[in-house]
Amino acid sequence: MRRGNPRELSGMSMAIGLVLVVSAGPAVGQVSQGRLIDAVKRQDVTAIEALLRDGAEVNEAQGDGATVLHWAVYLDDAPTVRALLASGARVGVTNDLGVTPLWLACNNGSATLVSVLLGAGANPNAALPSGETPLMTASRTGNADAVRALLAYDADVSAKETSHGQTALMWAVAQRHSAVVAALLGHGASVRDRSKAYPQVISSSGNADRSGVYEIDQGGYTPLLFAARHGDLASARLLVAAGADVGDVAAMGTSALVVAAHSGHGAVAEFLLEQGADPSAAGAGYTALHAAVLRGEVALVDALLTNGADPDPSLIRGTPARRVSADWGLPHSMIGATPLWLAARFREPKIMRALTEHGANPLTVVGGTTAVMAALQGGTTRGRFGITSVDAGEERRRTVDAVTLALDAGADVNGQRENGDTALHVAATRRLDDVIELLVARGATLDVRNASGQTALGLAMSGPQGTAALYTPGGGSSSTVSLLRGLGATDEGSRPDSDDAR
Repeated sequence: MRRGNPRELSGMSMAIGLVLVVSAGPAVGQVSQGRLIDAVKRQDVTAIEALLRDGAEVNEAQGDGATVLHWAVYLDDAPTVRALLASGARVGVTNDLGVTPLWLACNNGSATLVSVLLGAGANPNAALPSGETPLMTASRTGNADAVRALLAYDADVSAKETSHGQTALMWAVAQRHSAVVAALLGHGASVRDRSKAYPQVISSSGNADRSGVYEIDQGGYTPLLFAARHGDLASARLLVAAGADVGDVAAMGTSALVVAAHSGHGAVAEFLLEQGADPSAAGAGYTALHAAVLRGEVALVDALLTNGADPDPSLIRGTPARRVSADWGLPHSMIGATPLWLAARFREPKIMRALTEHGANPLTVVGGTTAVMAALQGGTTRGRFGITSVDAGEERRRTVDAVTLALDAGADVNGQRENGDTALHVAATRRLDDVIELLVARGATLDVRNASGQTALGLAMSGPQGTAALYTPGGGSSSTVSLLRGLGATDEGSRPDSDDAR
C-alpha cells in the first residue's frame, strides 16, 4: 500500500493506524474467529468457496469489528470480494474505528475494488471519525481511476477533514498526483479553499538560534501553496489555469513564491514569476530572494532579479525551525541581513556577483559584522544545520572568492565590530593566509587593535581558534605569524597591553 507522509498531511497517522488495527488478530481472551475469516486471511480459494457453499456467515466480525469483507478488500482479493457481495456481505459495514471496506480499497489504490464496492451500494461519502472521506484517501494514494469512479458516484469534492480543514485536492497536490488533481478540478474542486490557520508556540532555545519561545501562525494553505511546498509543477500549472491566485499567502505571511523558493523548488518558483507573482513579497519577514540565497539556488536568484526583485531587502524576521533539525532556516540573529550579506555569509560567489550586478549594497552590517567578515566567518556547513558536506579546499576557494567580490563591490576592508575586530583579525584567527594577503593588498591596516588590545598578529600568535584547523589541515600558526610579519606587522602591540586587558 502507498502511504502518505504524516508530517505533510493531517490524518495520515490515523489512516495508517486504521489499517494496522484492521489487520490485527483477535483481542486477547476472545474466542477465535470463524473459519471463513481465517480462510480469507490465508487467501485459500478452495476453502472460501466451500464455506460459502455451506452457508457460512458472510458478515461475521472480529472483536474489533473487522468483517470478512474488510479482510478481502484489505488483501485486494477482487474475486473473493465479489463472491462475498454475491453471498450477502454488507458493503457499508464499519469496524470499531469507522473504517469501511471502501476506505480500505481507496487506501490500497485499487480502482477495481472501488468500482465493485460502489456498484454494490457503498457510500462514497462515508467518512472516518476524522472527517477523512474515501475521495481524500484515494486522492492521497493517487489512483486517478479510483478517484474518477468515486466522482462518478457523487463523492463530495468539497469535503474537509476535521483536523486541519484540508480537502481531497490539497492531499492530491501534496502527494504530487497531477492526474488526480486534473480529475478533481474537472468536477469542481475549489482552488481557493484554505486549510485551517492556527497558532503554534516555537522554542528555539535548544538550537544555535537562541531566540527563545515565540508564537507563529501555521496553516492557511491553498492547493497552490501545497504545490509550491512540494514542488509539483504540473499541478501548479493546472491550479493556475483553473483560477488559483499566484499571490496566495499562507497564515504566516509566506507567498506561494516564497514557499517554493524556501522549499528548494526553483522550477515552481520560476513558473510563478512567469505568471506574475510579486518577486519582492515579504509578508513573512523575508523574501524569495533571501530564501533562494539560503538554498544556494543561483538560477532562481537570476530569475528573481531579472523579474524585478528588490536586490536589497532586509531580513525582518527569522524563519522558524524545529529543534535539532535539518531545516533550512534563517535565524533571528541574522535580522537585518540583505541577500548580498547572506550570500557572503554562505560563500556564494556566483550569487554575490549577480546581486552586485543588480546594484546590491555591499555596506550592510549585521550585528557588527560586515559582508567581508561574514564571508570569513561562514561555517563550512553554511550555517544550515549540517545539511551540506564539508570540503575544506572548496570552502577555502569559496571564501577567497566571496571576500574578493565583497571588496570589489565596495565593502569596507577596515570595518570594525563593537569588539574592535576587523576582517584581518578574523582572517588571522582562522589562519587564512591567502585571505590575509588579499586584505592587506586591498588596504587592511595591520596594527589595528581590538577591544582586548590585540592586533591580527597577536591573535595569530595566540593559537588557532574556531574552525582554523579545518582550513589549515596539519598546519600550525607559524605560517600566519611569518606572513603577517613579512607584510609589515610588528610584535609591538601584538599582545594586549595592561590597560586594555584590565
